[in-house]
Amino acid sequence: MTHLPYADALCALKQPYCADSAAPGLFDRAMTEISRFHCDHTPGYAHWLNAHGLTPQDLDNLNDWSRLPPIFASFFKQHLLLSSTGTNALELTSSGTSGQKSRMRYDERSLARAQFMVAQIFRHYAWDTPDSPCNYLLLSYEPEGRITLGTSFTDQFLCRFAPVNRVVYALRNTGRGHQFDVFGVIAALQSFAEEGLPVRIFGFPAFLWQTLQRMQATAVQDVQLPAGSLAFFGGGWKTQAAQEIPKQQFYAHIDRQLGIEPARCRDGYGAVEHAVPYIECARHRFHVPVYSRVLIRDPADFSLLPYGQQGLLGFVSPYISSSPAHAVVMSDLATLHPGATCGCGLTSDWFELHGRAATTAGRSCAMAAAELLGSH
Repeated sequence: MTHLPYADALCALKQPYCADSAAPGLFDRAMTEISRFHCDHTPGYAHWLNAHGLTPQDLDNLNDWSRLPPIFASFFKQHLLLSSTGTNALELTSSGTSGQKSRMRYDERSLARAQFMVAQIFRHYAWDTPDSPCNYLLLSYEPEGRITLGTSFTDQFLCRFAPVNRVVYALRNTGRGHQFDVFGVIAALQSFAEEGLPVRIFGFPAFLWQTLQRMQATAVQDVQLPAGSLAFFGGGWKTQAAQEIPKQQFYAHIDRQLGIEPARCRDGYGAVEHAVPYIECARHRFHVPVYSRVLIRDPADFSLLPYGQQGLLGFVSPYISSSPAHAVVMSDLATLHPGATCGCGLTSDWFELHGRAATTAGRSCAMAAAELLGSH
C-alpha cells in the first residue's frame, strides 16, 4: 500500500463538511505529498509541471493550488494515465454502450478513500441504516459479468448502506445489450409500495422522469412509497437535456406520484475521472467536502474566477495515487458560492451547475443510457 500519511489523514476525516476537523495546513501538505508522488511515480508528470513553470521543488511551498496545472477530464478519453500503483489496479470506464470512454485505474488506496468519503456523507445525512432493510430500484445497467462501468460500480456500492431485500434494474440485460424496461419499473414501484419496506432509488434521473410520465400517460395511480424512502440521482440527463425539467419540478412530481418528499430527493455530482462525491444538501446545493477544493476557471484564458462568476468546473484533491487526476478540469460550467449563502447550516462552499461547456455533446455513460430512452 502506498504510504502517503498527509493525504491519508485528510481523506480519513469523519466530518465531511467541517473544515475545523482538519489540522491547519493539512490540505496543502496532502496536495504537496500527492503531487510529489506523481513526480516520482507517474511517467511524464514532472515534465508536465516543468512545461507550466513549476519544478518538483516548488511544490514544497505551494499553497495556491490553482497554479498546479490540471488535466482536462476529456483527456482521459484518449489516454490511460497511470502511476506505478495503477498498473494492475481496478479499471473503471465512464461510458455505456458506445462512444468515447474515459478509462481510469483505481488502486486499493484510492478506491478505499473515495468510498470512505461517500460513507461519511451518507452517515452525515443519516442514510447509513444497517438495521433497516430496503428495496432498491437501480436506474442503471443490470450487471453482466464483472462490473467495470463506473456508474454501475457506484450503484452497487451504495446498496451497502442499508440491507438489500430486493433489487430491480431499469436497464435490463437482454443478452444483446441493455433495454429500458419502463413497465417493469412501474410494476416494481407498485409492489414496493405494498411490501412496506423503505425504497432506495439510485441512478440516472431521466429514467425516473420517463417512468413518471408513462404513469401519467397510462393513468397509473400514484403510489405511496414507505416512510424512509430515498431518491438519490447521479449521471445527469445528458442527451435527454431537451427533456430536462427544473429539479424542484422533478422533485415535486416524485413527491406527488411516489410519496418521497423533496428533502429526501437528492442529486449527486461525480465522474469516473474525479471520484470525490458532491451530494446535494436539503436545499439542493452541491457543498464541497473537506477532501477537495473547487476552482472555477475562465474558459478563455484559464484564469481563476471569484465567487459568483460562471466558468469551467475544476477540482483538486489528494485522494488518488493511481493516476495524476489530483487536479482536473471538467467540461461542465459552474458557479461557486460561499457556504453561508445556502442557509442549510453547512459552512463549506457550494457550486451550481450550468451544463456542458462543449458546443458538441460529449459522451458519457449517462448519454449512452439516454440513447436507450430515445430508442425505447
